[in-house]
Amino acid sequence: MTGPTAPGPTTAGPTATGPTATGPTAKGPAAPTGAAASTSPDPNPRANHRPEAALLGFARALRAAGVTVTADRERSYLQAAAQVGLTDPTGVFWAGRATLCSSPDDLRRHDQVFAAWFGRQPTGPRQQRSTVTHPQAALQATDRDTDTGGADDTHAQDVRARASDDDILRHRDVATLSAAERARIARLFGQLNPRPPRRRTHRHTPSRSGAVDPRRTLRDQLRRMGESGPIRRRRRGTRPRRIVLLIDVSGSMSAYADSLLRLAHQFVTGPGAHGTHDVEVFTMGTRLTHITRALQHRDAERALIACGDAVPDWSGGTRLAQNIDVFLRRWGRRGMARGAVVAVFSDGWERGDPRDLGDQMRRLRAVAHHVVWVNPHRGKAGYEPVQGGIAAALPHVDDFVAGHSLAAFEHFVRVVQHA
Repeated sequence: MTGPTAPGPTTAGPTATGPTATGPTAKGPAAPTGAAASTSPDPNPRANHRPEAALLGFARALRAAGVTVTADRERSYLQAAAQVGLTDPTGVFWAGRATLCSSPDDLRRHDQVFAAWFGRQPTGPRQQRSTVTHPQAALQATDRDTDTGGADDTHAQDVRARASDDDILRHRDVATLSAAERARIARLFGQLNPRPPRRRTHRHTPSRSGAVDPRRTLRDQLRRMGESGPIRRRRRGTRPRRIVLLIDVSGSMSAYADSLLRLAHQFVTGPGAHGTHDVEVFTMGTRLTHITRALQHRDAERALIACGDAVPDWSGGTRLAQNIDVFLRRWGRRGMARGAVVAVFSDGWERGDPRDLGDQMRRLRAVAHHVVWVNPHRGKAGYEPVQGGIAAALPHVDDFVAGHSLAAFEHFVRVVQHA
């Protein structure tokens, strides 16, 4: 497999939904002097350019296409690409998605610019996912192909080491992960199995214990021509309780937005989802956006791209009080929040008066069954909820949990399940 090659000095960059981008000139080594200077240039100038120049040109083309690519992101991109290997197109592709993109909309533009700039788009992560998901199958295949007796022990140790690394990664702050670690933790989200809590219904179901069911008992006696028989009993049935997720996608939460949307995707499409109306998801920025339908794609990457198309206010300001008020007036009081478990994912920064946020949280708590506030800074050492917004909201919250790592998300799943 050969890595991506740098475009020539006059090669035009690709276009993604933004304006046309012109690829930068990749600077090669200094021109020789003397007789060598008169030598005709190489007919394939790409071969003389370093891979780093090609990656920088791609990053600048991506910036011209409308993606916010800063100097820090360019540096992180080069470091991540060097970590996975500059000759690995698949690694370079996913390193760019992890370091250069800050919203689902950026992912779509990245894929388009990458395909146009390097001439192809790798499809290798599916194979990588299968090796991680089925380590035993990989071990069995290795045993069949290897004649040495110690090969199976070596690969078993590799699997155990990978499991240990994954356990460490579960407790890492998702905002500090490298490109390779972000790709790994994205696969680990598939191991989450969120299940909604149960609520009792007004209908009764047959049961071996509970209250006497006079109708079934009388019908059985009439069927037996009045002969006495066993007493039938009943109990109230249960059904899943609705879950509502309100996710802050403002600038202060941009480092966690991708992971929070992946968590919401697991709630919507995971094994514990019993129907399309059991989980509702909204994003909060300068406005409130309903994204449940966008998250119904089975593939997480497609779901995040659909969210990017639906949400117009990524990494902007936040108006928590106004968004919760809109939710209550348009959806909450009509039944969506009534008796539901409502989770608010936010760091508590509020542009308006914090007292307004306190009033809206009080209204929300009056109609909801259980309110959970998830703060990514809650799990950091030395954190105190002193911000005006979070201080005003906490008196009306049932659970205040962390939301900065995969382990914290697993704890949140358990809190919701037992709410």
